[in-house]
Amino acid sequence: RLGSRKGAAGEARSSVARRLEYIAQSARQRGVPEENMTVTEDFSRVEDTYQMEAEVCITFSDFGKMQNVCNLLIEKLGTSVTISPPHFYHTPEAVDTLRRQVCVAAVGNTRRKAQEVCRLFGQSLGKPLLIREEETKEWGGHIDNHLLNSPDSLTLQERIQNATAYASCRVFAVFEIKGKENRRNKLL
Repeated sequence: RLGSRKGAAGEARSSVARRLEYIAQSARQRGVPEENMTVTEDFSRVEDTYQMEAEVCITFSDFGKMQNVCNLLIEKLGTSVTISPPHFYHTPEAVDTLRRQVCVAAVGNTRRKAQEVCRLFGQSLGKPLLIREEETKEWGGHIDNHLLNSPDSLTLQERIQNATAYASCRVFAVFEIKGKENRRNKLL
C-alpha cells in the first residue's frame, strides 16, 4: 500500500504513479506476469489537500521471488510503502496437479513393490492388467485458524506450515507376472 497527500491533485497522483510504476517494473523484472498484478486506486480530498492511495496485489507462485520483490521494495521505497504479510493459498489448478502427482507416485510405488516381490520368486513383472485409484485424502492447505489467531500473530513459518497442502492416494493394481525364460532354450 502506498499513498500521498499534497496540496495539488496532480502532485498527489504523480507521486503515487511513479512508485506504482516502480513496483510493477520491479515485479515484471523478476518474472511476475502482468496478469498477476492488480492495482486499486482511491483519490479523495482531505481538508485542504488531495490524497491519493493505491494498493497493489501481486500473486506469486514462487516464494523466493516474493521475498526478493518485497525486500527490494522495502529497501528502495522505505516507509513510503507498506507491505502486508503474505496470504498463502492454493489455486484449484495447483490442488489438481498435486492430486495427479500423488496418484502417479502411488502407482509407481506399487509397481516397484511388485517388482521386488517378483524378484524374490525369480519372476519378472509384466504389464499392468488393472490399476484403480481406491482413495485419495487431502489435508492442510488452509488457514482456517485465522479466526482464532490474527495473521499478524503467527510467524511466517507458522503461516507457511498452516497453508501447506498434503495428499495421499491408495491404489489397487494387478500386474502380469512372467516366468524367467531359461537361457539354454533361447540359445538353441
